[in-house]
Amino acid sequence: MVPQWMGIYPALLSPFRADDSLDLPLFEKNLQAQLEAGVHGLIIGGSLGEASTLRSEEKKELVSAAKSSSGGKVPVILNIAESATQQAIEQVRLAEKWGADGLMLLPPMRYKSDDRETTHFFRSVAMATSLPIMIYNNPVDYKIDFHPALFDSLLDLSNVQALKESSRDVTNLTRMINRFGDRFKILCGVDTLAMEALCLGAHGWVAGLVDAFPRETVQLYNWIQVGELEKARQLYRWFMPLLELDIHPKLVQYIKLAATYTGIGSEFVRAPRLLLEGEERIRVQTILKKAMETRPTLDT
Repeated sequence: MVPQWMGIYPALLSPFRADDSLDLPLFEKNLQAQLEAGVHGLIIGGSLGEASTLRSEEKKELVSAAKSSSGGKVPVILNIAESATQQAIEQVRLAEKWGADGLMLLPPMRYKSDDRETTHFFRSVAMATSLPIMIYNNPVDYKIDFHPALFDSLLDLSNVQALKESSRDVTNLTRMINRFGDRFKILCGVDTLAMEALCLGAHGWVAGLVDAFPRETVQLYNWIQVGELEKARQLYRWFMPLLELDIHPKLVQYIKLAATYTGIGSEFVRAPRLLLEGEERIRVQTILKKAMETRPTLDT
């Protein structure tokens, strides 16, 4: 299915068992909750999917499970986060074989490339595939800023179609639209800026807390699209303490714990990550308990 790069695209968790193996039944349970809520696409192996710890065969399993479980209802996007250009190209070719519908492409990992190097990396990978691509800009976490002016260098590549904007500078959204019109779809990549970005014209939201709260995430998007802004504001205010779990270095542990509270996930993470404990665990649990106690009853 061809991605339209609009709407809610969950950055899906990679659930594990206590023995560190993939928990595919739980992955499919969470995925079904996403589909029932009305998401518009699925992203495999992103930061929340613990991409750096996944083996190639596990990525293949997750793509296959997502394709099978979604039944072609929404596109399945594989995250590409490699250190070397040739490694990224090899991963893209595997994604094609596995049946991925599109790619989310990060800059090179573990090396702070300059503008020329980052552009060369993106162009080299994009030219090696016909799959649709969403560029992921996250200078806060990955220290490389692929700012709007650099997209001039990708205009001739028709399969580079979208931007996941996670710079936390919401003015980049307007800069992109002013510079390129509708050439690139723009998706918010920061949960705590989702309503602001959508109201400014973002086409979608690559969401994190959707892994635990899919109905609330999709409803927030839908209300904004139809101009029900007061309803959206009230929901967003309830959601904010949860959304803030997405902007912490331990977002994986936090959101996996949240998904256990809603019955569609487990806490198990892959080392070097460890389960939460002590005061930190209590703090996150307090946020989750309050959210569950005050969870709104949604009506459309």
